Amino acid sequence: MKMFRFGLLARIVLAIVLGIVLGRFVPAVVVRGTNTFSTIFDQLIKFVVPLIIIGFVTPAIAETGRGAGRLLLVTVGIAYASTLVSGALGYVSATALFPGLMDPTLAAAGKAAALEFPPFFKVAIPPLADVMSALVFSFVAGLGIVATHAQTLRGAAIEFRGIVEKAVSRVIVPLLPIYIFAIFLDMTAAGQAAVVIRTFATVIAITFALTLLLLLLQFTLAALVTRTNPLRKLWGMFPAYMTAMGTSSSAATIPVTLRQTIANGVRPETANFVIPLCATVHLAGSMIKLVCFTVALLLLAGKTPEPGIFFGFIALTGVTMVAAPGVPGGAVMAAVGLIASFFGFSPAEQGLIIALYVSTDGFGTACNITGDGAIALVVDRISKGMSARTMENT
Repeated sequence: MKMFRFGLLARIVLAIVLGIVLGRFVPAVVVRGTNTFSTIFDQLIKFVVPLIIIGFVTPAIAETGRGAGRLLLVTVGIAYASTLVSGALGYVSATALFPGLMDPTLAAAGKAAALEFPPFFKVAIPPLADVMSALVFSFVAGLGIVATHAQTLRGAAIEFRGIVEKAVSRVIVPLLPIYIFAIFLDMTAAGQAAVVIRTFATVIAITFALTLLLLLLQFTLAALVTRTNPLRKLWGMFPAYMTAMGTSSSAATIPVTLRQTIANGVRPETANFVIPLCATVHLAGSMIKLVCFTVALLLLAGKTPEPGIFFGFIALTGVTMVAAPGVPGGAVMAAVGLIASFFGFSPAEQGLIIALYVSTDGFGTACNITGDGAIALVVDRISKGMSARTMENT
């Protein structure tokens, strides 16, 4: 996810620190005031999320379908499968490792805090559609545009995406740090912040380790297809990994990713096609983070992460995030909408997901783009096979 030049991450971290520091001594009236803002902003998020889904998913389907070839479909299919596997790995690992780390008594404390520091007033902003309706509409509209070659509607969908991008980048994302500040101010005033931070420090460490395990799995599978050394190929992508860790941007890392992918033995014509595409559609690192953080918050609230619901969530989030990462904050905002829809998260829990996602964006992006190198190895092998069969047929 591309960040603001001043740094969305820096703003989020500053918001968390200020919330924790000031929450120790500010009067209740200040906490109620910030809670009033967070309540209204939560309503705004719920209104915008269906627009994000429609604005991003519809033109993405229309544009991809228009020029879809076998290699494109193969690449997107492998990237989506990798994203699904990463979500499954995150779910299985989190449900096995996190229960002993979570303190369900915090959920009761959170409810008590909500009663202690209620907002001064509430403003209802009903969304035009719920999340599932927006997804279904996006699929129907996008596929319909492809099937009917409706160029006017295709242009309208692309223009609407531009409007949504502006709404997210100029309104939602700049206000996110204030929203996070309000949430941590409230948690600190209620005596929750210290326990939450200690708990999620461990969760983040485990999630980071899972991204490394995922990369090892990806390159092992790629090595089985290409009959190469997985550790050598993984090490070959290390410069790209470190660049993404520092920039937190798949787009900014593309030149380094391309160079290292070609150095790993992928043909330049394949790398030039796969790497820019996967920078948008391959989100395995992002998925494993979202799943782990969601499981942790469910356990923290004393809820059971049901596998059937979770795998449905993973499948839909994989599609939604594919269309959204081009705009700063777009991916996590679309994902948070689905999380709230599937699991009924409160505004505070949604804010925590956003804060955790952004604060760990570096290693999530690094996992995404390093895995692109593994996909390029597989696609290059498949492409060679396609070329060989074509030559035989001629």
